Amino acid sequence: QVQLVESGGGLVQPGGSLRLSCAESGSIFSTIAMAWYRRTPGKQRELVASISSIGNTNYADSVKGRFTISRDGAKNTVYLQMNSLKPEDTAVYYCNARIRVDRGPPNDYWGQGTQVTVSS
Repeated sequence: QVQLVESGGGLVQPGGSLRLSCAESGSIFSTIAMAWYRRTPGKQRELVASISSIGNTNYADSVKGRFTISRDGAKNTVYLQMNSLKPEDTAVYYCNARIRVDRGPPNDYWGQGTQVTVSS
């Protein structure tokens, strides 16, 4: 069974920084890509950033230049470094991973979510 465990959320003042972590565990054949999404009340889930197995990254326009996604393959962990945080970054952030548990097609797995609040 695959698990994604997130950590690193919290309360930060505007202009501050936070780093989110997401560790995957379980019976994993291969990880195709990992990503961070966020959701705020009344809005649809939004893709924040993604990283492929070969390190290609993609960012939402709203976070480009402020957020950085990275991955530590040895630790099976993906990170989201968030700098210059703004109140509009306040959301529940979810880790996503597209994983093969065998040689069949991949499936999407989700973490439990971690709250990020940007407020003075």
